[in-house]
Amino acid sequence: MVHAQFDPAARQALAVKAVEAKTRKNLSWERIAEASGLSVAFTTAALLGQHALPEEPAKAVAKLLDLDEEAVMLLQTIPTRGSIPGGIPTDPTIYRFYEMLQVYGTTLKALVHEQFGDGIISAINFKLDVKKVADPEGGERAVITLDGKYLPTKPF
Repeated sequence: MVHAQFDPAARQALAVKAVEAKTRKNLSWERIAEASGLSVAFTTAALLGQHALPEEPAKAVAKLLDLDEEAVMLLQTIPTRGSIPGGIPTDPTIYRFYEMLQVYGTTLKALVHEQFGDGIISAINFKLDVKKVADPEGGERAVITLDGKYLPTKPF
């Protein structure tokens, strides 16, 4: 049976345990995702409390991280989503995403609506990818792909 949470505290505590185990075992998110059989973005989000894992991936991840049966069960519950508390984020990396949306949010909205019409881009039927690529001018660049299904507004 599928279960949902209403209080994020249990998943937040589990996220702390999972990150501690990841650090103690010197594992990468990629290695943990390999054990789950799911994408690195989805697996990371699940361990950070933002998605439910299917039963077999939950068991595999818990085994790799030496988490108990309660963790396996909790990893399968539908979480209360949202990992950034109210207000402007203070973490520099998260703040930069906030800044990007402050600068380009209306541009993204205008371009999406011009190309697709009135509607939204799903964060449920969604894929995320992060890649590090060489910058031709020196250093490195982050390429972040947000790939969501477009859902048109339907008059009723």
